[in-house]
Amino acid sequence: MQTTTLPAGVGQNASPFLHGGEAAAIAAVLPTGQYGHGPLTERFEQALAQYLGVEDVVAVSSGTTALVIGLQAAGIGPGDEVIVPSLTFCASVQAIVAVGAAPRFIDVDPATLCVTSDSVLGALSPNTRAVMPVLYGGRSVGLDSIRDVLDARGILLIEDAAHAFGSRTGTRMVGSTGALTCFSFDPIKNLTTGQGGAIVPRSPEEARQARSLRLFGLAQSGKERASITSYAVEGPGLRSELSQINAAFGLVQLEHFSTVAAKRTHLWRTYRDALSKLDTAALIDVDVDRSVPFNCVVRVSADQRDTVFEVMRGQGIGVGVHYPPNHAQPAFATWHRPLPVTDETGRQILSLPFHPALSEEAAHFAVAALSRALRATS
Repeated sequence: MQTTTLPAGVGQNASPFLHGGEAAAIAAVLPTGQYGHGPLTERFEQALAQYLGVEDVVAVSSGTTALVIGLQAAGIGPGDEVIVPSLTFCASVQAIVAVGAAPRFIDVDPATLCVTSDSVLGALSPNTRAVMPVLYGGRSVGLDSIRDVLDARGILLIEDAAHAFGSRTGTRMVGSTGALTCFSFDPIKNLTTGQGGAIVPRSPEEARQARSLRLFGLAQSGKERASITSYAVEGPGLRSELSQINAAFGLVQLEHFSTVAAKRTHLWRTYRDALSKLDTAALIDVDVDRSVPFNCVVRVSADQRDTVFEVMRGQGIGVGVHYPPNHAQPAFATWHRPLPVTDETGRQILSLPFHPALSEEAAHFAVAALSRALRATS
C-alpha cells in the first residue's frame, strides 16, 4: 500500500512560530528569581503601546482574563447585558458570565463571520450596557456608523481582538480607535507570549482600575510594597498579571512581528488563489489588505461538512471548526435566541491548516485534499 508523505505542518490546524531568541530571553529571566510582574512586564507594555500608537497597555495572564478585567474596569456587572456574536470561542461568553452580566447573542454577516451595525442595533434592549464585537479571523469590525447611537445610550464598545493583533481599522491599528480593546497572546495567536493577553484602556483611570484588578486589588506596586510595613487593598482582584517570563517571550515576538505578519498574509493569499478554482467551497473574507489573518476558513455544504472533516482528518490534515455556536451550548441555554444565520454557518464552516510555518506547497496540498473530499462526498 502506497503512503503519501504529508507536507510539513499540514497536520496541524495552528501552531506557534518561534524566531530563535525566545529561549535565551526566557533563560535570562530565570537566574533573577523574579518570575511575576516586573520590569520586563512593564517594558512589554510600553513596547505594545508604542507599536499600537496608544497611551497605555495593561498586560495580563490571558486573553480571557483581559476580557474579564476589561469588562470589570468598564463597570459591567450583574443586571447588565452585553451584545456578543454567538459564533466565537466560548471564552468571549464566559468572560461576560464571569462578571455577572448576561450575553445577548446576535447573528453574524455570513460573508465575514463578524457582527454588523444593523445586527447590533436590532439587538439593543433597555439593559444593554456593552457591545463586544469579535474580530473574527483578524478582520476589524467597523461600527463607526452607530457609535453616536451607542454613546447616547451609554453603551460601551469592548473589542474582543483575540484574533486581530496587527490588523487595522482603515488606517488605524486595532486597539487605537478609542474602544476598550482586548488581545490574546496564547501559543497560536498572531503574537504570542506563550500565554498572556492585554487590555488597551480608554483612560488613565480605566488603566489604573485594570492594574488593580489584575493583582488582588492592591493599591501599591511590588516595589512600593517592599519598602513599607503594610499595604492597601482598594477593591476586588485576582492574581492575573503577566509574568516576566512571558513578557520576555513577548518582547522577542514583537521585535520580529513583521515577519509573522508577512508570512500569515502571504499564506492567506496563497489559499485564496488556490480556492478560487473550487466552486464548492467559499472562502471567508478577512479583508487581507488591512488584516493580519489568524485563520483560513471556508464554507462548504452543511450536508458534506462533517464527512469532509472526518475524511481530511483521517488523511492527517489538520482541519478544524471555529466555532460551534454558543447560543446552542448547554452552559448558555438561559440566553438562547433564534439565530438562523449562525445555525447554518455553524454547520458549514471548516478551518484549513493555517500557521506561519506552513508552506505554499502545504496550502495547495490541503486545498487539493479538500477538493477530493468534496467530490467524494457529493
